Amino acid sequence: MSSFKLRSCVWEITLACCFSCKYCGSRAGKARENELSLEECLALADRLAELGCRRVSMIGGEVFMRHDWAKIVERLTSRGVRVCIITNGFLFKPVLVSELVRLNVESVAVSVDGIEQVHDKYRQKGSFVRAMHAIDALTQGGIPVSVITTLNSENAPLLERMYDVLCTKQIGAWQLQACSPMGNAGESGLDYRFDPNEVIAFVERHSDAPFLLGIADNIGYFTEGEGSLRGNRSGRAVFGGCSAGLSTIGIDSVGNVRGCESMYDERFIEGNVRERSLADIWNDENAFSYNRRFTPELLTGECAACPHGRYCAGGCRSYNYFVHGKLHESPRCARVLKNNPNVNE
Repeated sequence: MSSFKLRSCVWEITLACCFSCKYCGSRAGKARENELSLEECLALADRLAELGCRRVSMIGGEVFMRHDWAKIVERLTSRGVRVCIITNGFLFKPVLVSELVRLNVESVAVSVDGIEQVHDKYRQKGSFVRAMHAIDALTQGGIPVSVITTLNSENAPLLERMYDVLCTKQIGAWQLQACSPMGNAGESGLDYRFDPNEVIAFVERHSDAPFLLGIADNIGYFTEGEGSLRGNRSGRAVFGGCSAGLSTIGIDSVGNVRGCESMYDERFIEGNVRERSLADIWNDENAFSYNRRFTPELLTGECAACPHGRYCAGGCRSYNYFVHGKLHESPRCARVLKNNPNVNE
């Protein structure tokens, strides 16, 4: 048995999506021909519960485009696993609220790219209004709702305007994450870069927001306000390094297992649940070596000399890899950029 305890999973149950966004890391759109069957998904839900997984974030594609999504959720929640669903809100109908309540879904996160003009540009006309309607229906139905915004050069400067919009909603949290140049984002020429220190300053300005406001694991690290920047106002929420393969895993719609679903590259596939049991993959002493065998000596670049390097371990593995191919070196660390704004990745 591995000494590492599985606590959370991001599970892509289908690649089918009503959009084909230019920054989509998984190139979602059409369902794969060989996606896991319902029977395979139910068995996998059991295996996750048996391994001690406490929370599953269910993603697509678009979750609600898989007709049997509710049966998969029900199997998880009946086994005591908390489930969060991430949706674009475009296909969401108010009648789904009662189903989500019945299934004991913990929360729903709606992806919103920015103000209406920007959001619709990246999705399609009318998609912003539908996302807002989904948020309203969910909150009115008593479902905890959060918003996830993927930042790039165009929408990052508009965060104040987006904040004004979200303050009119009854959301519980707003997470800001960096767009990673993988999948469509790596091929479309999208300018994914923005100044992380400006985003951090925005979060600090709104420490009294009516919802939890924070940055994701691919933004930071260890600036002055680190302990209160990640959606936790305790002052002690310090980034402890990438958790891929340490306490979290990602599973795609055909059963490939990675340390994180944002590490969307064949290099990071540790096994497939159709060929090996999930427990066997998780307990493999050679799996997830980029994190399980991390030592500070693996750090490169500015991270190697940073006094915080041993704690943040070089930041987000996925973002690092897709920006410059170096797993243990953050290409856009906020500390480095603050001291040297001209650093290039």
